[in-house]
Amino acid sequence: MKKILCYLITVLSGCFIYGSLTAQTVTLDYFFNSEHKKDSAGNLHRFHYTWEDRDQTGYSIWGDIFKKKGATLKSLEEAPTAQNLAGSDIYMIVDPDTEKENPSPQYIRASHIAAIKEWVKKGGVLVLLANDSANVELPHFNTLAGAFGITFNNDDYHKVTGNQFEMGAFYIQHGHPVFTTARKIYMKELSTLSLKPPAEPIFKDGDKVIMAVSHYGKGTVFAVGDPWIYNEYCNGRLPKNYDNDKAAEDLSAWLIKQAGKK
Repeated sequence: MKKILCYLITVLSGCFIYGSLTAQTVTLDYFFNSEHKKDSAGNLHRFHYTWEDRDQTGYSIWGDIFKKKGATLKSLEEAPTAQNLAGSDIYMIVDPDTEKENPSPQYIRASHIAAIKEWVKKGGVLVLLANDSANVELPHFNTLAGAFGITFNNDDYHKVTGNQFEMGAFYIQHGHPVFTTARKIYMKELSTLSLKPPAEPIFKDGDKVIMAVSHYGKGTVFAVGDPWIYNEYCNGRLPKNYDNDKAAEDLSAWLIKQAGKK
């Protein structure tokens, strides 16, 4: 009995110190994406692809999925450095600002890329979500993506007219390594991808690369040319036969699994 108690104490202590495989920290960039708007009282507040934004423009639903899977959510309002990335397992950069969205946009610089590359090399999981070429700052974003063999093309693929949702449908085959339950997803007006090693396509539409994965050192990079899983399309206003909510669950589980490998 004494040996059993000692064993249990050791196991529980290890769990406390190291956490479970799902106890990951997911950090969302608030530096390169920093959009603000006025509320009814005239006060500026941050919105668009944030954890706190519960309107259709936010990531509150995706954040809740991560939390349900045991992850902790953080945001990073400063430029990424080795020091402030050290506590993150997954780091997401979404739709970097253009001057149209932010009068003083923060562009991705060489020092940022160096810090991110080193963090990924040590086992970090980087998520890059762009947008169509008219609504994202691609030149600097591509300097970061290019470090992992990924380029967001200057295009606007899968255009949708109004509420003709079928125009934005993609179909995922059984056995997909990331999307194990989602079969029909919605994504519109995105940047397609061009790849070179070590990047590889993980989802294509004909000859168009829609999503890619790049393994760098001990880490992983996932990229898609759209903010995609924000509240509006998860499944805020989609017909019931779309699986964006399942896709969000699948992708979250896969990202957490990649982070658990380091």
